[in-house]
Amino acid sequence: MKKVVCSTGILLSALACVLLVAGCRKGNQEARKDVVKKTVISDGGSDTMVNLAQEWAEAYQKVAPNVSVEVSGGGSGVGMRDLMQGVINIANCSRDVEPKEREQILKTTGKEPKSHIVGHDAIAIYVHKDNPIAKISSEQLAAIFGEGGTVEKWSQLGVDLGAENDTIIRVSRQNSSGTYLYFREHVLAKKDFKPGSRDMSGSKDVVELVARTRSAIGYSGMGYATPGVRMVPVAPKAGDEPVTPSVENVLSMKYPLARSLLMVTAGEPEGAVKAYLDWIHSEEGQKIVEHAGYIPLTQAER
Repeated sequence: MKKVVCSTGILLSALACVLLVAGCRKGNQEARKDVVKKTVISDGGSDTMVNLAQEWAEAYQKVAPNVSVEVSGGGSGVGMRDLMQGVINIANCSRDVEPKEREQILKTTGKEPKSHIVGHDAIAIYVHKDNPIAKISSEQLAAIFGEGGTVEKWSQLGVDLGAENDTIIRVSRQNSSGTYLYFREHVLAKKDFKPGSRDMSGSKDVVELVARTRSAIGYSGMGYATPGVRMVPVAPKAGDEPVTPSVENVLSMKYPLARSLLMVTAGEPEGAVKAYLDWIHSEEGQKIVEHAGYIPLTQAER
């Protein structure tokens, strides 16, 4: 009798182990199944857009739990390079796609790059909050930032910051930045920048340095404004009425440094990438554009 009880106990223990192992295997299979189902969208490039892109990615996780959007920065040039190499699905770009980039993407992927407008922005001219300058022209900006430009002192612009703060400190971006290239094309007429500027890796860094430096001037996306800086109205040409980077002036392109925010794909987007871009163009996605400090698409553009 004792042997029977012992055998029965062993049998029950063995059965329990079999069921446990089977349960674990099933659980592991389900876990692997979930991993397989998970779709990853790689989205990188423009530092101007990186905060906005991150907000989109976090919000979309709730809309599509099985889709993970991985966001990286580095500048528009880096994003376009990675798109050419097939490293990412979407390149964020705060400037137009350059002809050489278009050719290279077609060559390496066999597909034409497609630019999708996802919002609007303006390159704002930032000065310290205590700087009294009321306006600035495109020509004056070129004389401050451009190679060979003759403006080195605030007093040359009629601005009195005291002798200790009279020398202008120029805050710029690295050359991989779409904002850098846009400013170079539209303000400097594609001429080189004057050497000696403080070249920052991100849009936020530009504004933070200007906010800490009374004699500084810099350019960055309007969505990065803080209480420590002022956005200076810009006159398209000397003698013209200065224009502020407002919603109305950006959409009408009256502000001289207005631009579109782009997400670029190799060919027409499909599957999860198309669904993501469609969501970005939806009312929910465009509310995030406004929340991030940029200008959402008009109904006609959507």
